[in-house]
Amino acid sequence: MHRFIMNKIFPVIFLLGNFCFGQNQQDVEKPVRNLFTAMKNADAELLKSVFAENAILQTITKDGVKNENLKDFIASVSKMAQYDLDERITIEGIHIDGNLASIFTPYSFYYKGKFSHCGANSFQLVRQNGEWKIQYVIDTRRKDDCKEIK
Repeated sequence: MHRFIMNKIFPVIFLLGNFCFGQNQQDVEKPVRNLFTAMKNADAELLKSVFAENAILQTITKDGVKNENLKDFIASVSKMAQYDLDERITIEGIHIDGNLASIFTPYSFYYKGKFSHCGANSFQLVRQNGEWKIQYVIDTRRKDDCKEIK
């Protein structure tokens, strides 16, 4: 019986665990990917949908940490033309613990088709009512030593 469990049941459990974990990562990534789709398309409704109600947005500057108002951010993005804002990311890490997730994404930012700057985003997400939302994002911005993401 022991050999049956190891040879037949364990591989099925392992595969199901990997499938569920992979799906969970995709679910966590969805609001982050939708954020950049919304920016690219100047889609205020999609942009609103990715954030938790009291989300915090911050940028690290040479003078310290700058806070950005979520409503102001959404309003400024919605005034852009489609494709004016193009932030290209690479997801380097996802960590999940229950209803908390963290995602780290280096990026290259293009404004109206021209490279503007690069940096990294650090996202903290929370699962609310079965849906992942961005609760906190902090980023860096620089123009030097950039590796453009195509």
